[in-house]
Amino acid sequence: MARMQRLLMNLFDGWFQLRRRFPQSLLDEMAQAIGEGERGHRGEIRFAIESRLAPLAVLEGLDAHQRARQVFAQLQVWDTEHNSGVLLYVLMAEHRIVIIADRGIAAVVTQSEWDAIRDHMLARFAQGAWRDGCLEGIAEAHALLRRHFPGNDKARPDELPDQPVLL
Repeated sequence: MARMQRLLMNLFDGWFQLRRRFPQSLLDEMAQAIGEGERGHRGEIRFAIESRLAPLAVLEGLDAHQRARQVFAQLQVWDTEHNSGVLLYVLMAEHRIVIIADRGIAAVVTQSEWDAIRDHMLARFAQGAWRDGCLEGIAEAHALLRRHFPGNDKARPDELPDQPVLL
């Protein structure tokens, strides 16, 4: 995508609808879904939603993947005992979703499996089904983690906050 097109998207493309699309009630529902699902596997899911990138950052070439990596570090998704953090990052202005898994999970879950979740979420968002896209994406991530990174029925601490973050 051309830098100028990205700049225009970040300036004008629906980013101002952040609170309408992600009201507190949905954020709470997402947090509950994350917390409940984590009981079935050893992964830790973080969900971050960003309305837009700063114009200067876009002009300097920052893209959604680079920003997701920054957010991964900022939210300390890497800081788990088994390197089992996963970030679901939504950049509203550019209609992008990036899913990043820490190295413990990336060793057993392929990127194409995460991409399938991303594509499903994007399709739901395109239909205006923001709630369903988020909750279904979280459920699919949990299913993937249960299959590849099971919890082995052991109680373990919740290492990362479950509440989604609005950036």
